[in-house]
Amino acid sequence: MNPTLSQPTLSAPPPTPDLGGWLHDLSPYLVRVSGDFGIRWYGVSYIAGFIIGYYLLRALAKRRFTPIPPERAIDAVLILVLGVIVGGRLGYVLLYQPGLLTEFTSSAPWWGLLAINNGGMASHGAIVGLILASWRISRGFKDVEGTIEGRCPPMHVMDLLPMLGMVGYALGRLANFVNGELLGRIVSAPGEHAPWWAVRFPQEVLTDHAPELTGVQRAKLDLLIADHALPGDSEGQAYERVIESVISGATGVRERLEPLLAARHPSQLYQSLEGLIVLALVWIVAAKARKPGVIGCTFLISYGVLRIATEFWRLPDDHLKHQLIMGFSRGQWLSAVMALAGVVILVWIMRSDATAMGGWRKRASEPAQDD
Repeated sequence: MNPTLSQPTLSAPPPTPDLGGWLHDLSPYLVRVSGDFGIRWYGVSYIAGFIIGYYLLRALAKRRFTPIPPERAIDAVLILVLGVIVGGRLGYVLLYQPGLLTEFTSSAPWWGLLAINNGGMASHGAIVGLILASWRISRGFKDVEGTIEGRCPPMHVMDLLPMLGMVGYALGRLANFVNGELLGRIVSAPGEHAPWWAVRFPQEVLTDHAPELTGVQRAKLDLLIADHALPGDSEGQAYERVIESVISGATGVRERLEPLLAARHPSQLYQSLEGLIVLALVWIVAAKARKPGVIGCTFLISYGVLRIATEFWRLPDDHLKHQLIMGFSRGQWLSAVMALAGVVILVWIMRSDATAMGGWRKRASEPAQDD
């Protein structure tokens, strides 16, 4: 053997190329007890939104922004909660998935309409529920002596809704991001480099919005799923284990899965920002006394316009992916109707002789001044 020749050495495997973007690895649970049971961020966002709304309403009541007594704030918020849940769920079922009305199972909650634990709330339906709740609150509340207190115009209560509720809306969209749902449009295909702000959601594989994979990519994904399958698992159940491995930080799984995912717009974050912008607008308008309904119309117009814009980056729900009308999604058309209704109602209000109410910048002892 020639002593000048060295023995061959094993070279390290080439490093995984940097694809850019961020691989989503957030857990939907704040606290996970076992299996699917635990405290989810989505539920926490709803609860936090209602609590914040309650304290905001009490503060506004103490400043005499509203005739609703501070001690009745909890009653008003509970009525609004009922309006959100019932309206949001019925709106989702009737507008997007009517088949749930006839879907019955042998396990709780037995009826598809009631299966909110599986998701499915429509913001447009929630708005209708809130309108009905506003009418009930406007009728006032009986005190211990049977006297009605807190009676006010229904439109005044509707003015309160975006001032109280858009914080909860923004938190809910953040929870959608944590859950990896309501996916955005694709920025870069699987295996392609993506900009730093794009997000790769492992959850996309379980949706109808999963991208087309090459034969090699599909084979790699099938092998990854097979490596996580237990006896009796369906493909979906096995892939859920892949997602769990990503969340737990399994480096090898992350490196194998990332090139097989598309990079997307984080549209949930866009819509959370949308909620904060609307919140700022309605509070700016509410700083001065306004005719009842002006603040609510500000919400309808601003939210409708911003929702049309953000839906260009958000994909429709799975079962609506092909239901576009003249190039726009159903959500965009509903938002356009909402904005148009806001304009029409605002014109009618400004021509009315209604008395201005509110104005949170004034002190409680100061009377409201009309514009």
